[in-house]
Amino acid sequence: MKITVGENIRRLRRERDVTQEQLAEAMNVSTAAVSKWERCESYPDITLLFPLANYFEVSIDGLMGYDAERINAQIEERLDAFLKQYLSGTSAGAEEAKRIITEAYREYPNDCRVMSRYMWFIAGDMADNDPEVLLSHKEEFLGICEKLLEDCCDEGIRLGAWNMRAKILHAEGNTDGALEIYRTKFASWYQTCEQKSEQLFAKDTDDYYLWVKRNMYELFSFAADKLGRTVFFDKSLTNAEKTEKALLYGELMLEAYEKTGDGVFLVIAESFLGRMKNDLCYRGGADGEVAAVLEAQLRVLERLSGEIGKNEVLYDAVFAHNKFWAGSNGDLAGHMARLCSSAKEGRRAELLKCQEYAGVLEKYSRGRKDGK
Repeated sequence: MKITVGENIRRLRRERDVTQEQLAEAMNVSTAAVSKWERCESYPDITLLFPLANYFEVSIDGLMGYDAERINAQIEERLDAFLKQYLSGTSAGAEEAKRIITEAYREYPNDCRVMSRYMWFIAGDMADNDPEVLLSHKEEFLGICEKLLEDCCDEGIRLGAWNMRAKILHAEGNTDGALEIYRTKFASWYQTCEQKSEQLFAKDTDDYYLWVKRNMYELFSFAADKLGRTVFFDKSLTNAEKTEKALLYGELMLEAYEKTGDGVFLVIAESFLGRMKNDLCYRGGADGEVAAVLEAQLRVLERLSGEIGKNEVLYDAVFAHNKFWAGSNGDLAGHMARLCSSAKEGRRAELLKCQEYAGVLEKYSRGRKDGK
């Protein structure tokens, strides 16, 4: 990632414990001008480059960010190592991830990426947050959020700061305040990047049709995940009844695909069954129930392997940018089965002792005969 002049000015200012007001006075500009530099909304006038370099006691190259490229590379290397450990799914990986991100935050306390990763790791990610954890770190998290909202140029990270503020309000019992943040700071369904991308094109063009299809696949995948949650968290159903419902829905979607040839029904089935399988796995489902839903999901993935070979739009919308499917080589069912079979600890490792579950994985780990 290329370091901008504004980002480098912010780093140099903070390293020297100088306020925006002090820098503005020294450069004979407004505080708003300095803020815009650091927010990447404007650049310093060329006549200010030498005064700025002298003020910070760096070369012009240093001011422009070239010296910062080495630091940036180090930060990105740390974050890559953190994510690798964090996504490993093991307790040892979680401990190593904690060590890496804590050290990174200590060494680079003003880097927006590091601050954000550190905050959300300590908070337990972005869902199912423990209110006690949020409140015990309230001052630290709010301080990070203030820095991110003041200085960060990455809109995704800035929205993460608003999200944390909302979560803390909710933890304090002010849910209305949290919801107001979401209403005013986040886009509605109709203001998403996907919807706006679609609206770039006239409705009678091929580009418009491709975007409509792409958005349909992605939106149905998302909605099917919500469908799985509504079934699983229905307190009127037992886990056995939830499993029965999951298998029924999966069969209905497969039947719809067989009758219409439309891959969207496979997308719905895979996302829905995947959500049901995960919740049954980690929220009290019996081994046999998890195995049954897993087999239904793998059956759908086997059909999807064939579908994505002839439907590039579907593949791009649902699978291409998901790191989970990296290295699948088009064999979605086999890829998932092999990954499940490699579990070393936790609930998934325990499930490997179930003959029914292990048998399902063995069946699909062999992959498709055509190797695609």
